[in-house]
Amino acid sequence: MKRIGMLTSGGDCQALNATMRGVAKGLYNTFEDVEVYGFLEGYKGLIYGNYVKMKPSDFSGILTKGGTILGSSRQPFKLIDEPTPEGLNKVEEMKKNYNKLKLDALVVLGGNGSQKTANRLSQEGLNVIGLPKTIDNDIWGTDMTFGFQSAVDVATQAIDCIHTTACSHNRVFIVEVMGHKVGWITLHAGIASGADIILIPEIPYDIAKVCEALDRRTKQGKGFSILAVAEGAISKEVAALPKKERKAAVAAAAAKYPSVAYEVADKIKEYSGMDIRVTVPGHTQRGGSPDPYDRVISSLFGAEAVELIKNKDFGKLVVMRNNEVTAIPMEESAGKLKYVSPDDSIVKYAKRLGISFGDE
Repeated sequence: MKRIGMLTSGGDCQALNATMRGVAKGLYNTFEDVEVYGFLEGYKGLIYGNYVKMKPSDFSGILTKGGTILGSSRQPFKLIDEPTPEGLNKVEEMKKNYNKLKLDALVVLGGNGSQKTANRLSQEGLNVIGLPKTIDNDIWGTDMTFGFQSAVDVATQAIDCIHTTACSHNRVFIVEVMGHKVGWITLHAGIASGADIILIPEIPYDIAKVCEALDRRTKQGKGFSILAVAEGAISKEVAALPKKERKAAVAAAAAKYPSVAYEVADKIKEYSGMDIRVTVPGHTQRGGSPDPYDRVISSLFGAEAVELIKNKDFGKLVVMRNNEVTAIPMEESAGKLKYVSPDDSIVKYAKRLGISFGDE
């Protein structure tokens, strides 16, 4: 008898169900006798012992279903050693509930914070397998996370729709794309949709350079422009400040503007007098059905997790490297972010195509 626990933690995305299905199908086709326990609302379910014993039928028809049938919640890693409101030790309660169910392994579907907690549980002696979920594609050690490509598709469609109205009215539009710390979604969606300017957190912008790029398009007889702006985009002036002052400047801007896109729009208007329109797709980027690519990698990630369970190779994070699914020790990835580098070939080629990043 194999007894396997699963949970989905952190922000939701389109391919969580598809990945759970991949794990379940792999388990049912690998082991003669298996029980699967789903913890409700992420680590919260593991802490409080809220779970359901799942049946094969629970995983039927969910390949194309967005969100997560188990529910999710955020459990910040930095608070993992703080007691619950009831005074419970979170780590000890998770270990207790794991052992109470006599689990052979716990499969964690989550992003950076979730995987840090998964690594902590592994270090505490539990048999844990991590699966890399995040629309941001910022988990260190994997070329791709499930949820990323689906989010790029949604963001791209949003910018595509803006193109038609921008062209019709000869306006400048800013589309704000998710990405607080890293700019992978904005970068890919911006290129895919033909954005003229892409602003991401890793490449601080100079508003004068942004306006120069807009002015060049006007002189070329192009009456409209599209800016794809990550929600964490930052100016060179603010980026150059000491950490404490930088945080204060970001907080002040957040108090003044609804979001970064509105701040950029205001700066462009102040600098050049241009009239700007802003669109924020927001959480639509997390919603809807997973695209075919995410359905494929989710299924493969799930199958690899089962292979690790079969071989009792725990404490591993399933990753994709060079288009091959494999696994690395959790501790290699935990606590690290995969940033866009200004020297990445994708950035260089985007600039060669004439896309401005507001930096030169």
